[in-house]
Amino acid sequence: NVKQLNFYQSGTHILELCFPELLNSSCRRTKPSPSAAVLIPFMLSFVSLTTVTLNLLVIVSVSHFRRLHTPTNLLILSLAVSDFCVGFLILFQIFFLDGCWYLGDLLCVFYYVLDVVVTSSSVGNMVLISVDRYVAICYPLHYPTKVTLSRARLAVSLCWICSLLYDFVLMRENLKHPGKANLCLGECVISFSSAENVSDLFITVVIPITAITVLCVRVFVAAVSQIRAIRPGAAAQPQRGGVTVRKSELRAARTLGVVVLVFLVCLLPYYCVVLEGPADFVNASYVAFVTSVFYLNSCINPLIYALFYPWFRKSVKIIVTFKVMKPGSRDIKMM
Repeated sequence: NVKQLNFYQSGTHILELCFPELLNSSCRRTKPSPSAAVLIPFMLSFVSLTTVTLNLLVIVSVSHFRRLHTPTNLLILSLAVSDFCVGFLILFQIFFLDGCWYLGDLLCVFYYVLDVVVTSSSVGNMVLISVDRYVAICYPLHYPTKVTLSRARLAVSLCWICSLLYDFVLMRENLKHPGKANLCLGECVISFSSAENVSDLFITVVIPITAITVLCVRVFVAAVSQIRAIRPGAAAQPQRGGVTVRKSELRAARTLGVVVLVFLVCLLPYYCVVLEGPADFVNASYVAFVTSVFYLNSCINPLIYALFYPWFRKSVKIIVTFKVMKPGSRDIKMM
């Protein structure tokens, strides 16, 4: 079974060779219509630049301002790092628009290594975010002691370490023999055994998405009961301080719930196409579309933060006006 980089198809194509001087060993090159040749690279470049910029703002915000150093924001920071890397993955798609890979076998394998690490770490971060909100909403009194900053750091570190180890185990044969699955020059494919495909399905899709779904359902049920409990007049005046804390947790749960939901909507179509089989048996335009949707999720996440988190909007204003360079800016009150 072979996983292959995707290319865009639009209008009428003229088949050419990736390397004309190598008639017997070169792959065929597809020449898109003039409008597609200009529009698609521009759109991908814009999405790539936007993804990198927005997630860099999230990374700087959470890293720089001390008031934002919370367990939940640390998970958001880890997700922003993986989303930041997706911006560079989009650049590889630009290099492959004509169906030819000109960067060599080593960079081809590097692309897939980065892709697997980013994908698995993103899924892992979503699981951690779901666990964080589950504990915060279902066990609010135990949350400050159970979910600490040091434990969040440990969880994030393990998430990335496990993603790297899983990546090297999955890609070990392709790392030893780069380009062994290529049938012609200009192709960028990697090969997995049937057992590796099944294990990858369960490790990166079935198990984590099942866990995320179960946790989100539990959070939703608990959040509904919490909202009913804190309606005006439902709580006595002396309990108002505790009610405010629960409201902030509910707002965070709502925001991160939107992030998880958007992630699942963007992830599932991509994996449905991957499970259909080799790229040769799947419509290339459709594969390119779902891959773009999956990558677009990394651009959407910071926009969700900007929409729901006042602290993110405030931090962006401070960063773009260069007030972040002033002494004492790390201690600005953000929330």
